[in-house]
Amino acid sequence: MEGKGVLEGRYEMGRVLGHGNFGRVHAARDVRTGRAVAMKVVSKDKVERAGMAEQIKREIAVMKMVSHPSVVELHEVMATRTKVYLALELVRGGELFDRIARHGRVGEGVARRYFRQLVSAVDFCHGRGVYHRDLKPENLLLDEAGNLKVADFGLSALACHARPDGLLHTACGTPAYVAPEVLAGNGYDGAKADLWSCGVILYV
Repeated sequence: MEGKGVLEGRYEMGRVLGHGNFGRVHAARDVRTGRAVAMKVVSKDKVERAGMAEQIKREIAVMKMVSHPSVVELHEVMATRTKVYLALELVRGGELFDRIARHGRVGEGVARRYFRQLVSAVDFCHGRGVYHRDLKPENLLLDEAGNLKVADFGLSALACHARPDGLLHTACGTPAYVAPEVLAGNGYDGAKADLWSCGVILYV
């Protein structure tokens, strides 16, 4: 397996947890510490063909900036000639989306707790000039204790990416959760757009 040299003696790769546009996510174990991680394996070739190389670099840079209890932690980044490996915090409780799909809406007390954790994480990111831009229940994970973790910064932007008008102009995200001004195409405030998405998540 290409990449074995990078992982040999450092991580044991386990079962596939999920698939993304550019690769897979495996359960893995850090043999140095025994810590379980989620190993995101990204194909450089697929990323280059999709013109997303800069976006992947941005995702990694952003995740290094946002260390917070309610944000999935990036432990380590490794690379080979053909792949990039991101060792991420393993969050075992699954997506908030699946929790809602299986059991319906949560009670007000639980919703309040999730929302407090979400807003705390988003406020922390905004304080560092990071806008997530794809907040939705599928990108909110739950740990074994029922704590919420924000994941997937693949569509994130930094404050420095704003145009001279001070606004972001790339329309992205999931339509049901995206603020109207993002879809309008006239520019938008990244922080306010994220807060709109938080409001929709609370309603859901």
